[in-house]
Amino acid sequence: MLLHHYRFAPDESLFDAETFRSELTGNRSPIAPFKTALGDIQARLDERFRAGADIRDLVHGRAWCLDRLLAIAWALQTWPDDGVALLAVGGYGRGELHPHSDVDLMLLLEHDDDEPYREPLTDFITFLWDIGLEIGHSVRSLPDCEREAEGDITVITNLMESRTLAGPERLRDAMKARIAAERMWPADQFFEAKWQEQITRHHRFNNSEYHLEPNIKSSPGGLRDIQMIGWVAKRHFGSQRYEDLVANGFMNDAELRILSQGQAFLWQVRYALHMLTDRAEDRLQFDHQRTIAELFGYRDTPERLAVEQFMKRYYRHVTALAGLNDMLLQHFDEAILRSGERLESVPLNERFEIAGGYIQARSRAVFREHPSALLELFLLMAEHPEIEGVRADTIRLIRDHRHQIDDLYRDDARHQNLFMSLLGSGGNVARQLRRMNRYGVLGKYLPEFGQAVGLMQHDLFHIYTVDAHTLRLLKFIQRFREPDARDEFPVAAALIHQLPKLELLWIAGLYHDIGKGRGGDHSLLGARDVERFAERHGMTLRDTRLVVWLVENHLLMSMVAQKRDITDPDVIRDFARVVGDETRLDHLYVLTVADINATNPTLWNGWRASLLRQLHAETKRALRRGLDNPLDREEWVRETRGEARSLLASVGAELPRVDRLWESLGEDYFLQYAPSEIVWQTMGILAHAESQLPLILISAPADDMSDGGTKVFIHTRSVDDLFAATAAAMEQLGLSIHDARIATSSNDWTLNTFIVLDSRGESIRDAERIEAIRRHLVEELDDPDDYPQIVTRHTPRQLRHFHVATEVLIEQDPANERTLLELTAPDRPGLLARVGRIFMEQDIALSAAKIATLGERVEDVFFITDKGGRPITDPERQQRLRERLIEVLDVSG
Repeated sequence: MLLHHYRFAPDESLFDAETFRSELTGNRSPIAPFKTALGDIQARLDERFRAGADIRDLVHGRAWCLDRLLAIAWALQTWPDDGVALLAVGGYGRGELHPHSDVDLMLLLEHDDDEPYREPLTDFITFLWDIGLEIGHSVRSLPDCEREAEGDITVITNLMESRTLAGPERLRDAMKARIAAERMWPADQFFEAKWQEQITRHHRFNNSEYHLEPNIKSSPGGLRDIQMIGWVAKRHFGSQRYEDLVANGFMNDAELRILSQGQAFLWQVRYALHMLTDRAEDRLQFDHQRTIAELFGYRDTPERLAVEQFMKRYYRHVTALAGLNDMLLQHFDEAILRSGERLESVPLNERFEIAGGYIQARSRAVFREHPSALLELFLLMAEHPEIEGVRADTIRLIRDHRHQIDDLYRDDARHQNLFMSLLGSGGNVARQLRRMNRYGVLGKYLPEFGQAVGLMQHDLFHIYTVDAHTLRLLKFIQRFREPDARDEFPVAAALIHQLPKLELLWIAGLYHDIGKGRGGDHSLLGARDVERFAERHGMTLRDTRLVVWLVENHLLMSMVAQKRDITDPDVIRDFARVVGDETRLDHLYVLTVADINATNPTLWNGWRASLLRQLHAETKRALRRGLDNPLDREEWVRETRGEARSLLASVGAELPRVDRLWESLGEDYFLQYAPSEIVWQTMGILAHAESQLPLILISAPADDMSDGGTKVFIHTRSVDDLFAATAAAMEQLGLSIHDARIATSSNDWTLNTFIVLDSRGESIRDAERIEAIRRHLVEELDDPDDYPQIVTRHTPRQLRHFHVATEVLIEQDPANERTLLELTAPDRPGLLARVGRIFMEQDIALSAAKIATLGERVEDVFFITDKGGRPITDPERQQRLRERLIEVLDVSG
């Protein structure tokens, strides 16, 4: 299928067939000359690619060269008669070949009896393999073609895209007549089957063109989507060229330009992938992204990496192509599948009506005469949830008239009111904003959002472009409103219905990351942007202050929950002071949960949910007491201890033994644990009193303590390097540690609790697995003399595509008389064991830890002291610790 106004001109400088034939006559075997010719052709094409030649000349040029080589190879065989032909099919049939594309061939026989052709066919195929061609081939008779095409959409698609390379053309003509639309797969059936095929393919990629490592052929907006348009056009119109779609009124010149430019760009990327990997590679993996960005001339800037600039261009092309594919296929649906239907029209107002469940403009002049209708349409869809979508002709009108959205348009109070009415409509606002983005309206109305379209941050934490992440966040907010959200997101689902103005959350969500890619703190940049939005849209001062605060502080709750000790009343009080009131707290909680879920599907787990719920509940409690009347540490300890003692009394515990045990535990113990946990641990310690082995308690699936993660409590004699040995033992069990609370009683017994998840990020539910973990930990930790061997045991390394520089921040926590060490490092199995080994080497004691894995990196916080329980204040000792951590952990993938 050729592109807009393009004709390939045969280029003898790529391959001179006559010269090649003369060279063959002087060789005893034709294999070597053919191999040399193939290598020379590809070398010339690669050289031209690097020099910036038109990609269409290269892709069609390789096919043209292969046409001639295959015709010569065909002529070397002795064929019994003219009852066989060589056809190019599939991509090669379209005249498109990338460096390592399969050369798809069909050997077409006139009759079913293949006996006369078996030997020359075998010899021909073997020869192609011998010269190094990567071929895909089939041998079919004319009746075979008819039978197989009738039952298989893939076969007929391949046969439709065929060319005769050698042998009589009459055989292909006969094949085409047998598979014509009037005999099989009429246009409506063909279209429906191909559409279902595309839906299935898109589903494999989560219906998103924003994949971290996209497949440029099969992902939404990829080359298959372009081919889909061509296949349907060919079956319905008999079209061989995309320009025919313009002539038939199914595409305009602007859309043809999007198609042509998008295909040319994706061809460039695919050619580069094949050339660089020396194989048929269609996955745009991280290391390839960097290399191709450099090859295409992108360079790092202070604001953005070269690879991010390249990927922004990629995402903008595939987004445009995906949108065009949607619109054209819907157009085909209306014109082909529903061509005979009488659609009942229901007027909505003077400008719009519903036809066949889809909204459409009542006049082609509606957006020219009423520019406000560009926003009104989305408001109507939000107000009428029964509307399934926008009819194709109206989508095209939106595209053709969106240029009217300029500064004057944005400053018009009527348009501002329409946009605010959409946000406050109570409908599925997230869906309408996604549609506005797909049709190019949202980035026009909010230019600051338009700057973020296609902006990728090159790491494994942010796996979506900024615009895709933002729209996913809004989708999660909408999901919290649905009844089935109560099970997975109980707090967010409850709070969302209590917020007095949901539109403020939509606005904060739209702007929370909008400042990315500009240099500087994106939270502050976004806060300034949303303040200007609020002023322009006439929001009250109170509402403006709330959305500005939410955007500026949208990372705060997540950071406090994951990096601070939220069992410390001082941490809760400080966070409550920043938040200020319950309205901000509730908005921030919902925004935070949506943000984490929309960033990366692997980030949300029971443990993070538990942390945020705890922080929200404790902060609400502090706010209700009043910031001037905080719950002090003594009162917190007294309340917790009293509730735990009552629970123990209710289950018949010996309270004098309980009191004696608690006397040795210290005040901090009752700050770190909830009453139910204290009861669980106390009962375990008292029951284990006579044993000399370590006490290992693990929360079972039915326990209240299993919420958010599996708790592992270790009570044993306090000895050096217990943490390092425990971390190494858990790594060997395939467990990931997400939180560690390390404490020692006054009589030198440990009270260590770890929150662990399995390799899937889930709590351990199987009782046998729990018992196996318990036994393994008892065996590993019962003899401190074994700890050095356990810690140094080999742990596998996992290589990454990213280099994450190890960063170590050391500062003091004077209120708790300890030192805070914040570590950012590349993630891999065994990391905590390595950290524990370094602590062992440096005579460091650990009192608590917060473990956060974010894509390819970890951001861990350790609360440490020396072996005497004193903070690490000596600058030289801090520097030695910092250098040792960097030396061991700073590895590249």
